[in-house]
Amino acid sequence: SGFHSLAFLPSFSQGQHVGLSRDLEIVMVNALMSWGNNQVLPLGPLREPLHALVRADVVVIHHADLVSEQNLVNLKLRIQEMKESLPVFFSRMAPSHFFTIEDIHMEIPLSAVENRILLCVSAIGSPDAFVKCIEKLGPAHVDQLHYSDHYSFQTKDIVAMKKRLEQLQHRFGSRPIVVVTEKDYDRDREIFLRLNPFDVLALCSRLKFMSHHESLEESFKELVKQLLDGQFERPKIS
Repeated sequence: SGFHSLAFLPSFSQGQHVGLSRDLEIVMVNALMSWGNNQVLPLGPLREPLHALVRADVVVIHHADLVSEQNLVNLKLRIQEMKESLPVFFSRMAPSHFFTIEDIHMEIPLSAVENRILLCVSAIGSPDAFVKCIEKLGPAHVDQLHYSDHYSFQTKDIVAMKKRLEQLQHRFGSRPIVVVTEKDYDRDREIFLRLNPFDVLALCSRLKFMSHHESLEESFKELVKQLLDGQFERPKIS
């Protein structure tokens, strides 16, 4: 595919990319949150002002499977108001399996949570997307405890989680399962062991492009390759 020699360095925080020399700018837009109140951090969800989209080469609208078709149409129109020629693609998170916190190599099928009582625990930027993804797997009930993005769990949080789990067990008459993201597992692999005797599963997912108005993964790869090869001339920004 010609992508074996590419190097990618994602930058997530406001202004993080400014000092970086880069060949291509790909902007990810969260379909569940989009522009929020149109304010930049810390007053709103944006990493940069909306007009900075004119500098982008490609936009990917993520979690596109979790919003309505009309929302996607409106998002794309707003983006192309900023820069009419801007290619827009659509993606979603595709869960593949769970693994246990005791053994990352032990793959647990997604069906393991069907008809089960779950407690989703996360400290990520878009917890709603995580919960919606879990709800699609067919659990009997989903409860949730969310913390601020990048939060490091403390002993008091484990106490709160255990209390919630005991309440769920008393309410439904069966032992609930804790579900966390890979990101939260990687941040502190040991602390979740302290939830014993409750089982803790981490969800594995991968980004997939959606076949939506020609938004195909191969089309995305080909466009990026052409941009990097200089086959498309980027408009100059004054």
